[in-house]
Amino acid sequence: MKKFLKVTGIIIGLGLLLLILFGWIKSESLPEGSKSQEADLLANKMLTALNIEAYKNTRFLEWTFRNGANQFVWDKELGICVVKWDTYEVRLNLNNTSQSKVIKNGEAINTNDKQKLIKKALNYFNNDSFWLVAPYKIFDKGTERSIVDLEDGSKGLLITYTTGGDTPGDSYLWLLNENGFPNSYKMWVSVIPIGGLKASWDDWIITESGAFLPKTHEFGPLTMDMGSVKGYNE
Repeated sequence: MKKFLKVTGIIIGLGLLLLILFGWIKSESLPEGSKSQEADLLANKMLTALNIEAYKNTRFLEWTFRNGANQFVWDKELGICVVKWDTYEVRLNLNNTSQSKVIKNGEAINTNDKQKLIKKALNYFNNDSFWLVAPYKIFDKGTERSIVDLEDGSKGLLITYTTGGDTPGDSYLWLLNENGFPNSYKMWVSVIPIGGLKASWDDWIITESGAFLPKTHEFGPLTMDMGSVKGYNE
Protein backbone atom coordinates (compact mmCIF):
# COMPACT_ATOMS: atom_id res chain seq x y z
CA MET A 1 0.00 0.00 0.00
CA LYS A 2 2.82 2.44 0.88
CA LYS A 3 4.50 1.71 -2.45
CA PHE A 4 1.23 2.32 -4.28
CA LEU A 5 0.67 5.62 -2.49
CA LYS A 6 4.26 6.67 -3.23
CA VAL A 7 3.85 5.92 -6.93
CA THR A 8 0.49 7.70 -6.95
CA GLY A 9 2.09 10.72 -5.29
CA ILE A 10 4.85 10.82 -7.91
CA ILE A 11 2.31 10.66 -10.72
CA ILE A 12 0.24 13.44 -9.17
CA GLY A 13 3.38 15.52 -8.62
CA LEU A 14 4.42 15.13 -12.27
CA GLY A 15 0.91 15.99 -13.36
CA LEU A 16 0.94 19.14 -11.28
CA LEU A 17 4.36 20.09 -12.67
CA LEU A 18 3.08 19.72 -16.23
CA LEU A 19 -0.01 21.68 -15.31
CA ILE A 20 2.10 24.50 -13.86
CA LEU A 21 4.38 24.60 -16.91
CA PHE A 22 1.40 24.65 -19.25
CA GLY A 23 -0.45 27.16 -17.13
CA TRP A 24 2.55 29.46 -16.85
CA ILE A 25 2.40 30.01 -20.59
CA LYS A 26 -1.35 30.66 -20.46
CA SER A 27 -1.48 32.59 -17.19
CA GLU A 28 -4.23 35.19 -17.21
CA SER A 29 -4.65 38.41 -15.27
CA LEU A 30 -7.53 38.69 -12.85
CA PRO A 31 -10.40 40.19 -14.87
CA GLU A 32 -12.00 43.44 -13.81
CA GLY A 33 -15.56 42.93 -12.69
CA SER A 34 -18.44 45.25 -11.96
CA LYS A 35 -19.82 45.08 -8.41
CA SER A 36 -23.53 45.70 -8.91
CA GLN A 37 -27.01 44.43 -8.21
CA GLU A 38 -26.68 42.46 -11.44
CA ALA A 39 -23.93 40.39 -9.84
CA ASP A 40 -26.13 39.45 -6.91
CA LEU A 41 -28.98 38.63 -9.29
CA LEU A 42 -26.71 36.30 -11.27
CA ALA A 43 -25.46 34.75 -8.02
CA ASN A 44 -29.03 34.08 -6.91
CA LYS A 45 -29.85 32.62 -10.34
CA MET A 46 -26.95 30.22 -9.87
CA LEU A 47 -28.15 29.18 -6.41
CA THR A 48 -31.71 28.69 -7.66
CA ALA A 49 -30.45 26.45 -10.48
CA LEU A 50 -28.58 24.40 -7.85
CA ASN A 51 -31.66 24.08 -5.61
CA ILE A 52 -30.03 25.90 -2.70
CA GLU A 53 -32.86 25.02 -0.32
CA ALA A 54 -32.13 21.29 -0.72
CA TYR A 55 -28.50 21.95 0.19
CA LYS A 56 -29.45 24.09 3.18
CA ASN A 57 -31.72 21.33 4.45
CA THR A 58 -29.08 18.62 4.02
CA ARG A 59 -27.68 17.68 7.42
CA PHE A 60 -24.90 15.20 6.58
CA LEU A 61 -22.30 15.31 3.81
CA GLU A 62 -19.74 12.60 3.09
CA TRP A 63 -16.86 12.62 0.61
CA THR A 64 -13.17 11.84 0.21
CA PHE A 65 -10.24 13.71 -1.33
CA ARG A 66 -6.71 13.04 -2.58
CA ASN A 67 -7.63 9.60 -3.95
CA GLY A 68 -9.44 8.69 -0.76
CA ALA A 69 -6.56 9.60 1.55
CA ASN A 70 -8.71 12.23 3.32
CA GLN A 71 -12.15 11.15 4.49
CA PHE A 72 -14.95 13.38 5.76
CA VAL A 73 -18.33 13.04 7.45
CA TRP A 74 -19.79 16.50 8.12
CA ASP A 75 -22.77 17.10 10.38
CA LYS A 76 -23.77 20.60 9.26
CA GLU A 77 -26.42 20.94 11.97
CA LEU A 78 -24.01 20.33 14.85
CA GLY A 79 -21.02 21.96 13.14
CA ILE A 80 -18.95 18.80 13.55
CA CYS A 81 -16.85 17.13 10.86
CA VAL A 82 -15.05 13.84 11.38
CA VAL A 83 -11.79 14.07 9.41
CA LYS A 84 -9.67 10.95 8.85
CA TRP A 85 -6.25 10.55 7.24
CA ASP A 86 -3.38 8.11 7.80
CA THR A 87 -3.87 6.78 11.36
CA TYR A 88 -5.59 9.94 12.62
CA GLU A 89 -9.21 10.79 13.27
CA VAL A 90 -10.20 14.31 14.30
CA ARG A 91 -13.70 15.11 15.48
CA LEU A 92 -13.43 18.71 14.30
CA ASN A 93 -15.63 21.22 16.10
CA LEU A 94 -16.11 23.94 13.49
CA ASN A 95 -17.75 26.32 15.96
CA ASN A 96 -14.98 26.00 18.56
CA THR A 97 -11.92 24.17 17.29
CA SER A 98 -10.39 24.04 20.78
CA GLN A 99 -13.14 21.56 21.69
CA SER A 100 -12.10 19.17 18.91
CA LYS A 101 -11.03 15.62 19.73
CA VAL A 102 -8.02 13.85 18.22
CA ILE A 103 -7.55 10.09 18.00
CA LYS A 104 -4.59 8.10 16.71
CA ASN A 105 -4.84 4.35 16.26
CA GLY A 106 -7.99 4.35 18.37
CA GLU A 107 -6.49 6.26 21.33
CA ALA A 108 -7.19 9.87 22.28
CA ILE A 109 -4.30 12.35 21.96
CA ASN A 110 -3.88 15.14 24.52
CA THR A 111 -0.21 15.96 23.96
CA ASN A 112 1.35 19.08 22.46
CA ASP A 113 0.70 17.60 19.02
CA LYS A 114 -3.06 17.86 19.50
CA GLN A 115 -3.40 21.48 18.38
CA LYS A 116 -1.16 20.90 15.37
CA LEU A 117 -3.34 17.98 14.30
CA ILE A 118 -6.51 20.00 14.82
CA LYS A 119 -5.08 22.77 12.64
CA LYS A 120 -4.11 20.22 9.99
CA ALA A 121 -7.63 18.75 10.04
CA LEU A 122 -9.11 22.25 9.71
CA ASN A 123 -6.83 22.99 6.75
CA TYR A 124 -7.93 19.76 5.10
CA PHE A 125 -11.57 20.62 5.76
CA ASN A 126 -11.29 24.17 4.41
CA ASN A 127 -9.61 23.07 1.19
CA ASP A 128 -11.34 19.77 0.51
CA SER A 129 -14.87 20.91 1.38
CA PHE A 130 -14.47 23.88 -0.97
CA TRP A 131 -14.17 21.45 -3.88
CA LEU A 132 -17.47 19.95 -2.75
CA VAL A 133 -19.62 22.96 -1.84
CA ALA A 134 -17.96 26.07 -3.33
CA PRO A 135 -21.06 27.09 -5.33
CA TYR A 136 -23.04 27.37 -2.09
CA LYS A 137 -20.46 29.71 -0.52
CA ILE A 138 -20.84 32.67 -2.87
CA PHE A 139 -22.71 34.72 -0.26
CA ASP A 140 -20.43 33.80 2.66
CA LYS A 141 -19.30 36.57 4.96
CA GLY A 142 -16.41 38.46 3.39
CA THR A 143 -17.31 37.63 -0.23
CA GLU A 144 -17.50 40.13 -3.05
CA ARG A 145 -19.51 39.42 -6.21
CA SER A 146 -18.83 41.02 -9.59
CA ILE A 147 -20.06 40.63 -13.15
CA VAL A 148 -17.43 39.94 -15.82
CA ASP A 149 -18.12 40.33 -19.55
CA LEU A 150 -16.81 37.22 -21.31
CA GLU A 151 -15.44 37.00 -24.84
CA ASP A 152 -18.43 35.00 -26.07
CA GLY A 153 -20.82 37.73 -24.95
CA SER A 154 -22.06 35.93 -21.85
CA LYS A 155 -21.61 36.98 -18.24
CA GLY A 156 -19.32 35.39 -15.69
CA LEU A 157 -19.68 35.61 -11.91
CA LEU A 158 -16.47 36.62 -10.14
CA ILE A 159 -16.32 35.75 -6.43
CA THR A 160 -13.52 37.12 -4.24
CA TYR A 161 -13.04 35.89 -0.68
CA THR A 162 -11.68 38.86 1.23
CA THR A 163 -11.77 37.08 4.60
CA GLY A 164 -12.14 33.57 6.01
CA GLY A 165 -10.63 30.22 5.12
CA ASP A 166 -6.89 29.67 4.83
CA THR A 167 -6.19 31.93 1.85
CA PRO A 168 -8.21 35.16 1.90
CA GLY A 169 -7.97 37.16 -1.31
CA ASP A 170 -8.57 34.19 -3.63
CA SER A 171 -10.90 34.77 -6.58
CA TYR A 172 -12.98 32.41 -8.70
CA LEU A 173 -14.72 33.21 -11.96
CA TRP A 174 -17.78 31.00 -12.33
CA LEU A 175 -18.78 30.10 -15.90
CA LEU A 176 -22.49 29.31 -16.12
CA ASN A 177 -24.88 27.93 -18.72
CA GLU A 178 -27.93 29.86 -19.88
CA ASN A 179 -29.94 28.61 -16.90
CA GLY A 180 -27.33 29.78 -14.40
CA PHE A 181 -26.00 26.29 -13.66
CA PRO A 182 -22.20 26.23 -13.08
CA ASN A 183 -20.06 24.33 -15.57
CA SER A 184 -16.59 25.37 -14.39
CA TYR A 185 -14.57 28.11 -12.76
CA LYS A 186 -11.26 29.84 -13.33
CA MET A 187 -9.02 30.41 -10.33
CA TRP A 188 -6.73 33.17 -9.10
CA VAL A 189 -5.46 31.71 -5.82
CA SER A 190 -2.38 32.29 -3.69
CA VAL A 191 -1.31 28.63 -3.63
CA ILE A 192 -1.05 28.45 -7.44
CA PRO A 193 1.27 30.97 -9.15
CA ILE A 194 -0.79 30.86 -12.35
CA GLY A 195 -3.84 32.96 -13.01
CA GLY A 196 -6.97 31.66 -14.68
CA LEU A 197 -6.48 27.90 -14.35
CA LYS A 198 -9.77 26.20 -15.12
CA ALA A 199 -11.49 23.38 -13.24
CA SER A 200 -14.69 21.69 -14.32
CA TRP A 201 -17.90 21.58 -12.30
CA ASP A 202 -19.98 19.49 -14.65
CA ASP A 203 -20.03 15.98 -13.13
CA TRP A 204 -22.94 16.33 -10.71
CA ILE A 205 -25.09 13.91 -8.75
CA ILE A 206 -28.38 14.55 -6.99
CA THR A 207 -27.93 13.19 -3.48
CA GLU A 208 -30.50 11.46 -1.29
CA SER A 209 -31.37 14.83 0.26
CA GLY A 210 -31.89 16.42 -3.17
CA ALA A 211 -28.71 18.52 -3.08
CA PHE A 212 -26.49 18.82 -6.16
CA LEU A 213 -22.88 17.81 -5.42
CA PRO A 214 -19.93 17.12 -7.74
CA LYS A 215 -18.40 13.65 -8.22
CA THR A 216 -15.22 14.74 -9.99
CA HIS A 217 -13.39 17.78 -11.33
CA GLU A 218 -11.22 17.94 -14.44
CA PHE A 219 -8.24 20.15 -13.64
CA GLY A 220 -5.85 20.28 -16.57
CA PRO A 221 -4.51 16.72 -17.06
CA LEU A 222 -5.76 15.68 -13.61
CA THR A 223 -9.07 14.26 -12.45
CA MET A 224 -9.94 15.10 -8.86
CA ASP A 225 -12.21 12.36 -7.53
CA MET A 226 -14.50 13.30 -4.63
CA GLY A 227 -15.09 9.66 -3.77
CA SER A 228 -18.47 8.28 -2.75
CA VAL A 229 -20.28 11.60 -2.34
CA LYS A 230 -23.37 11.51 -0.13
CA GLY A 231 -25.87 14.03 1.19
CA TYR A 232 -28.62 12.89 3.55
CA ASN A 233 -30.57 13.76 6.68
CA GLU A 234 -30.75 10.52 8.68
